[in-house]
Amino acid sequence: MNQPIETIIFDLGGVLIDWSPFYLYRKIFNTDEEIQDFLDNICTFDWNEQQDAGRSLQEATQVLIAQHPQHESNIRAYYGRWEEMLGGPIHDTVDILQSIHRQGNHALYALTNWSHETFPIAQERYDFLQLFEGILVSGEEKMKKPDPRIYQLIIDRYKIEPSTALFIDDNLRNVEAARGVGMQAIHFQSPQQLSDLLIKKSTL
Repeated sequence: MNQPIETIIFDLGGVLIDWSPFYLYRKIFNTDEEIQDFLDNICTFDWNEQQDAGRSLQEATQVLIAQHPQHESNIRAYYGRWEEMLGGPIHDTVDILQSIHRQGNHALYALTNWSHETFPIAQERYDFLQLFEGILVSGEEKMKKPDPRIYQLIIDRYKIEPSTALFIDDNLRNVEAARGVGMQAIHFQSPQQLSDLLIKKSTL
């Protein structure tokens, strides 16, 4: 039986912040198929995640240019125009966060896979990030979800009891990893789905 929730830990990208390389590359490529091919084969998910784990943007860019010199300008755009990938806050989820904060019954933290070099841009842009008592950024810690160590790090740093903590993420592998360290967890699919599940858990 789930214990009452004392702490809620949010993922950011895909839950509270709308981010997609498509927003940028639709200005560069002619079709979504071309963009998908570029993201599948050049600036891949796995490549981007290495920056989330602490690799510098400069090194990451140079590595790819050396491998794919014919795509240099498009590779440089990935971080040179990174802000254009931000689609804004996911307002309905931000409303949920603000409601929880107003109630004052739960400690609020964020655990995000994010480059330490680009995260300050988000901090300046999104005031709601100030509602968290702490934010653990993977790029700063040189480890990323779903590595169990990063969940243990947030538990230890903020003295969180895992069994009374609820983790929210749009990536199922990250949700399963949180459950693996003893947290309750929700696989985020939409603000409405999240709201319904939080009501069931008596946190809204």
